[in-house]
Amino acid sequence: MDEQQLIKKLRRGEVEAYEYLFKEYYEWLCNYVFRISGNRNLSKDIVQEVMVRFWEKKKEVVVRESLKGYLIKASHNQFLQHLRKEKKQPDLLNKIRWDTILDSYFERKEDDLHVKSALLKLDELIEMLPPKCKEIFIMNKLERRKYREIAQDMGISIKTVENQMSKALRIIRENASVLLLWFFL
Repeated sequence: MDEQQLIKKLRRGEVEAYEYLFKEYYEWLCNYVFRISGNRNLSKDIVQEVMVRFWEKKKEVVVRESLKGYLIKASHNQFLQHLRKEKKQPDLLNKIRWDTILDSYFERKEDDLHVKSALLKLDELIEMLPPKCKEIFIMNKLERRKYREIAQDMGISIKTVENQMSKALRIIRENASVLLLWFFL
């Protein structure tokens, strides 16, 4: 079937055209999303969402170049949207974890042996960090300063601050003992 004919039939709501679209592109799109996501089930979910949305908005869809290109871009964007949504949850969870760590860190609950041991380990891990990484980590997590503020004060980009924080957290997680793991899990 010619692509322009297919688009016209889809706009008119012809179910056969939609079935053809699904059979023609579904598996290929799943493979495309799988290559960027590494998750087969997620790939299927994303492509199904794209196909359903395409059908729901069939009269509003504007295909500029090719239908395949449109569906690839829609699948890619749906995957990026999934990543953004997924990232928000761990960010909130990390904030809660760090608030707990920091509250304990500043209170230094000497009566709780596990907390005391974990905080001593955290001190050791912070000391292990490379100098710039350590400085940024302390400014962000212990002084509770925002990335933008740190970047301005240090005369570096926000991206550098993000990279240094990622590095610091990776080093801490890789070297954390069981006593400290409950803070990060």
